Amino acid sequence: MPGTRKLRRPTDHRMSMLKGMVTYLLEKGQIETTVTRAKEVSALADKMISLGKEDTLAAKRRALAFLKKESVVVNLFSIIAPNYAGKTGGYTRVLKIGPRRGDGAEMAVIQMVDAEAIYKTEDTKKAKKAAKPVEEAPKAAEAPEAEEVKAEAPATEEAPKPKKPRTRKPKADAVPAETEENK
Repeated sequence: MPGTRKLRRPTDHRMSMLKGMVTYLLEKGQIETTVTRAKEVSALADKMISLGKEDTLAAKRRALAFLKKESVVVNLFSIIAPNYAGKTGGYTRVLKIGPRRGDGAEMAVIQMVDAEAIYKTEDTKKAKKAAKPVEEAPKAAEAPEAEEVKAEAPATEEAPKPKKPRTRKPKADAVPAETEENK
């Protein structure tokens, strides 16, 4: 049953944290957190996907009340929930990845089952960005003359001189002069 673990936090802080983590999970497809948090997030995310499969106005309002971003709610009802239409549960998985460095807390990755079908658009954007520099490399090889001209231009200019550090001179009023009267 979700919501039974207190996670050492007051109720309002705990629910805010879990709502944010569920929102991020539905937005990105996977997150890394501690095992106990992952189990809580998994149960709540499954509930949100089941809610998305209802596709009624009341369900959308309940999802808007729980999730932090409206764009995630739109994706939940239009992309994520229809993808799991044939399943009755088990939309997320929790994979343990070992202890965290520093405090030794047991860490886990929580991910959406069959996330490749849902989140493939983001992977293709990254692939397109990676492909752009490969396409631009032949253009740079074709015009080596322009690079030579650019390389010559900075050589003719004089390099700026380094500034000397400013030293403060003591004010005459600040340091009392030694007089015979002070001795």
